[in-house]
Amino acid sequence: MSLTIKVHIAAHFNLNLRTAKQTKLTDYNVKIRPKPIYHSNQLIAFQPKMSAAVKSASSAIKSSLIEPDGGVLVDLVVPESERGLRTTEAESMPKVKLTKIDLEWVHVVSEGWASPLRGFMRENEYLQSLHFNCLRMKDGSIVNMSLPIVLAIDDETKERIGSTTNVALLGPTGGLIGILRSIEIYKHNKEERIARTWGTTAAGLPYVEEVITPAGNWLVGGDLEVLKPIKYNDGLDHYRLSPQQLRKEFDNRQADAIFAFQLRNPIHNGHALLMNDTRRRLLEMGYKNPILLLHPLGGFTKADDVPLDVRMEQHSKVLEDGVLDPETTIVSIFPSPMHYAGPTEVQWHAKARINAGANFYIVGRDPAGMGHPTEKRDLYDPDHGKKVLSMALGLEKLNILPFRVAAYDTVEKKMAFFDPSRAKDFLFISGTKMRTFARSGENPPDGFMCPGGWKVLVQYYESLQAEEATQQPAILTS
Repeated sequence: MSLTIKVHIAAHFNLNLRTAKQTKLTDYNVKIRPKPIYHSNQLIAFQPKMSAAVKSASSAIKSSLIEPDGGVLVDLVVPESERGLRTTEAESMPKVKLTKIDLEWVHVVSEGWASPLRGFMRENEYLQSLHFNCLRMKDGSIVNMSLPIVLAIDDETKERIGSTTNVALLGPTGGLIGILRSIEIYKHNKEERIARTWGTTAAGLPYVEEVITPAGNWLVGGDLEVLKPIKYNDGLDHYRLSPQQLRKEFDNRQADAIFAFQLRNPIHNGHALLMNDTRRRLLEMGYKNPILLLHPLGGFTKADDVPLDVRMEQHSKVLEDGVLDPETTIVSIFPSPMHYAGPTEVQWHAKARINAGANFYIVGRDPAGMGHPTEKRDLYDPDHGKKVLSMALGLEKLNILPFRVAAYDTVEKKMAFFDPSRAKDFLFISGTKMRTFARSGENPPDGFMCPGGWKVLVQYYESLQAEEATQQPAILTS
């Protein structure tokens, strides 16, 4: 599992989730549970306490420790003064309707996470990404781009566009989102895309079934303009810091190193061990104020993963309980959808954090991996993700921090780095096993997760079971 964590500016991360209902996003609906499983105060802005040594060096410390790919951070949101004119222009163009996940990619590209990419890929960029996991710039330099970021359309939409060079993008509920200019339409070879991205065409790959299989047979690429910033109105938008906002906050924190952790699961004490040990190592290397970017993934995830709002509340408890230090942590949401494509996808996770300003990246066991969809084994070799990151083209300027596997030490009764010399003393608790514990109401071993964080998970699964129990009589009646 690959861990990269983004953190928002806060001493205690308490989410203020409104009573759940169908809540309108920038242009699509997100279902929030009708009865929140927790109640908490609104996030409070945090002002860190700096040592005198750090303060005296503040004029020399900048968080721009690493340049964005291409040298300039892409920002594709139309200035407010020009939105009226662009909206009028877009209304007269042929329309392409986006899915919810297409809109997540619009969010990703518009904020510069994929810099220097300036829109959905044209065929030249698509083929480079698909076959080489990188793009060659006009000056001959190489930037990493391991996942194709593309927009699929069907035959009817292609026919409607015709020879037009610009198209308007509509959200899932029909509102204008943006414009795609100087477009190019090309064939969507789904089998090739799946095989090259996942290394298999086995049935049951979550992103494939959700996105690629039902998609059209054509891809349309072009330069993107977004009419206004993408918002989801789900009570979590204050966590969705753009790369530009994160870089500014790193400067405000007077950071001299940024280390990022990718996460799509609740935080257990093994994750915390990796993050805290990274800070210790950076201090030993001579850094004075290394800052953790706790960066949970916020886009599409598979059905059995813990939902984003629950994960964010669980993360807040981890900081409240002092497992991670709020003074040296910034929590934020990474808006990308999840592919579960192992060593291919972990490159994307690392590259995006370069654009956010991180110059160190923590990588653990089986980053971005999952179980094989049809066989009882891991889909990818658990060690290949960190090996690929250490030699991937375009990631040379990022410091990769591989770690030994963390597991539960039954002797010390805490999460610790696995010691092969006493392997029998260690218990491995997978994400699936953790969710099984929470669902069944069984407590994990003491020291596996902070009590407050565990309580959030148990309450979430209790709420699911209660919801299923109320739905069952209705199903039987119908």
